[in-house]
Amino acid sequence: MSHIVIINPNLVVQRNDPFTTGIVYMPISMAYTAATLREADFEVQVIDAYAEAPRNARRLGQFTLFGLNESQILNRVPADAQLVFLYAINLTNHISSMGIIRALKDARPDLPVIVIENTQAVTAYALDEVKDELFKAGADYYLSGEPDQRAVKLANMVRSVRPISDFEEVDGIGSPEAYHPPKGFIEDLDELPFPAWDLFPLEKYWSLRFAHGPLTADRYLPILTSRGCPYPCRFCVVPATNKQKWRSRSASNVVDEMAFFNAQFGVNEFHIEDLDPTISDDRIREICQQIISRKLVINWKIAAGTKVETIRDDETIDLMARAGCTYISISPETGSPRLLKSMRKPFDLDHAVRLVRRMNHSGIRSQACFVLGFPGELGEDRKLTWNLVHDLTREGVDEIALFIITPVPGSDIFNEYEGFPSLSDLNFSPTWRQDYHELNNFRFRLYAHFLWWKLKYHPLKLLGQPINFLRRRFKTKMEMVPYRAMVLKWLDIRSA
Repeated sequence: MSHIVIINPNLVVQRNDPFTTGIVYMPISMAYTAATLREADFEVQVIDAYAEAPRNARRLGQFTLFGLNESQILNRVPADAQLVFLYAINLTNHISSMGIIRALKDARPDLPVIVIENTQAVTAYALDEVKDELFKAGADYYLSGEPDQRAVKLANMVRSVRPISDFEEVDGIGSPEAYHPPKGFIEDLDELPFPAWDLFPLEKYWSLRFAHGPLTADRYLPILTSRGCPYPCRFCVVPATNKQKWRSRSASNVVDEMAFFNAQFGVNEFHIEDLDPTISDDRIREICQQIISRKLVINWKIAAGTKVETIRDDETIDLMARAGCTYISISPETGSPRLLKSMRKPFDLDHAVRLVRRMNHSGIRSQACFVLGFPGELGEDRKLTWNLVHDLTREGVDEIALFIITPVPGSDIFNEYEGFPSLSDLNFSPTWRQDYHELNNFRFRLYAHFLWWKLKYHPLKLLGQPINFLRRRFKTKMEMVPYRAMVLKWLDIRSA
């Protein structure tokens, strides 16, 4: 039986900004790839370089890396390993990925190392745009597009003792000599096995008491109910990695997974990490109806955001609340219609205000995300964002997130910026931008006013946040992020 290793890199934190860096994402696409390989009768070993030792920290320049060091990772790679996949989970973790590749190739030069793309996250990056760095570090190949079935094809070539260089039958693979772009997408997502979470150190993830979404329960898992996004936003990598194509799992398959992990691991909280889970209002309603009819006692949160216009009306919000939905993140990005047009971001601002009002009435916590510093943004655009934040706060939005635009490899605006020291510096606090201090000052002023408006319009919500923080039962990310930053900062100081 062929032995395949899949590695998740370290968590990377920019030390001068532990609030917007250091977000913990469980590697769900990697778990899907592991499950698909195992179903194809491969012996699969997962090395989660972060979660296997999440309290180990080491400094590298302005960054702190959490998890196993390269020597510890190498010691976990078995002597009979025939192929290593490295999961490029997020752009900010790129510096860790490069270190792992170099260590692997120095120690095991004959062991093929393939970097696989994360196609289902806005925090990821298109590997074809950074291939020179991958190959310079020592990677043999990279794999773009959905990795599940492509990884099986590559592993089968290894099992049949065929050289991977003979890869014309595998689309999406790139080498220093050639690149075969991915062709098509997995159409029937229900055919895929559930993610192989049994191969991951789940207890260590749960012991952190923080995640990407606000963590209320002792045990949680991320879930993908769909893949892709049909929208062409210029600041986002997803149009490049998904070609504006959206596909969904059936409602029954989604709820089957929830019920399965609820029974297997006692998980009663699920964080939906789709790029756009509510594209089909009918499907979301069916998911809710199945959760209710099966009497599945869970809570679930749309942690990564969704297109609020695709949630049709108040009736859908009420049904989601009845089915256990407790949190929805939306992304207005800006209050400026002019800037939305420049972003190629369709967004109905009035609809967002109406639905936030309904979420507040139904008991669903809400988040609104904005980006600052998009090319061509003017002071008047920021004023419109300021006004929209005020209106949303009055209607009951529970938190806001303000990100400074950074050029993601694969996004339409990637080549409009220069001056960043490394790819890991492409995060939501890009201190290398010449206008960073101006944008950051605006960000802090708007956060301060948001808290004042929240105290004015919804004082009980604001006053309840310290209690949630102390209990470590986080109903919003704004309650959880200070806790995460405090823990990571303490671990960083302890390592110095």
